[in-house]
Amino acid sequence: MNRSFDGRRVVGDVSFEVAPGHVTCLLGPSGCGKSTTLRIIAGVDRQDSGRVIVDGRVMSDDRVDVPPEQRSIGLMFQDFALFPHLSVADNVAFGLHGGRREKADRVGALLERVGLAGFAAKHPHQLSGGEQQRVALARALAPRPRVMLMDEPFSGLDNRLRDEIRDATLDILKEEDTAVLLVTHEPEEAMRMADEIALMREGRIVQQGAPYNIYNAPVDRRAAAFFSDINVLRGRVRGSLTQTPFGEFLTPGLPEDKEVEIVFRPQHLRIDFDRQGKGPNPTASDGVPARGLVRRARFMGRESLVEFDMDFEGARLHAVVPGVFLPREGTPLWLTVRRDRCFVFPVAPTA
Repeated sequence: MNRSFDGRRVVGDVSFEVAPGHVTCLLGPSGCGKSTTLRIIAGVDRQDSGRVIVDGRVMSDDRVDVPPEQRSIGLMFQDFALFPHLSVADNVAFGLHGGRREKADRVGALLERVGLAGFAAKHPHQLSGGEQQRVALARALAPRPRVMLMDEPFSGLDNRLRDEIRDATLDILKEEDTAVLLVTHEPEEAMRMADEIALMREGRIVQQGAPYNIYNAPVDRRAAAFFSDINVLRGRVRGSLTQTPFGEFLTPGLPEDKEVEIVFRPQHLRIDFDRQGKGPNPTASDGVPARGLVRRARFMGRESLVEFDMDFEGARLHAVVPGVFLPREGTPLWLTVRRDRCFVFPVAPTA
């Protein structure tokens, strides 16, 4: 599908499928087109070209435009959008069809599933943020939608509660066999919840796949950097090899003299006290040790973050060490990098 506003392409050639019982995450920075894609699927906005299909039925194309309420699509948003003047039970029942007893049974069953069986008569202002989120989930599930669209629904919750609510929500959605499309800008949330991630950038999907594959085989430097901090070394291809302070890296398939970036994450930088490899985090690595001076070290709880000023070209690298490791500023240490955890990308030409 495609969508433009005032001549600017906001969504370009976006195409994906969401399977029943699976969670697909649209992940990307703010303004990349995630929410616009969600609104098009919901029927709140309309694409300029392309199709939206639910259960084999065309919901929107150049001739058809099914109203949102007839698309069998549930919606959950960041602000929950509960009606303040209605009780919890009436909020969940809103939009349900059928007899009074049938609706009451459905509402009661859903409130029990989300852990709010005794809250039917309460109003939204009497609930905590986590309880309001569960009411919003129950209301979205009440009509038994085939697809659930979720636009950053957990971002208003504190971190500890967020994890609990996310896990409970995921369990219920899986039980309902609902196809879920989750929009978020947080990689950790996408990795935690998604069966498949579609990484968006500037209105396009640049990479799509299972979380493990997206993380461990990023399509480019920006994709790698979106999931974690990275270290970057630059070099030039000479006979399918690129020379770095850590030794030569294989760079086959790239033209001679092409500038490349060698990217690796801080946890894959090994620290040694000397060139013989006696360090705090021994692991499989290879290559030539490079000397660096500790610029600063910080304890982060489960791990320590150490920043180095390197001897070569004024480079600065970061290392993550499990546990407590706080060398003094100015301490010389030797670093090696795991070759199997490095990514090599050609440097894109500047405009």
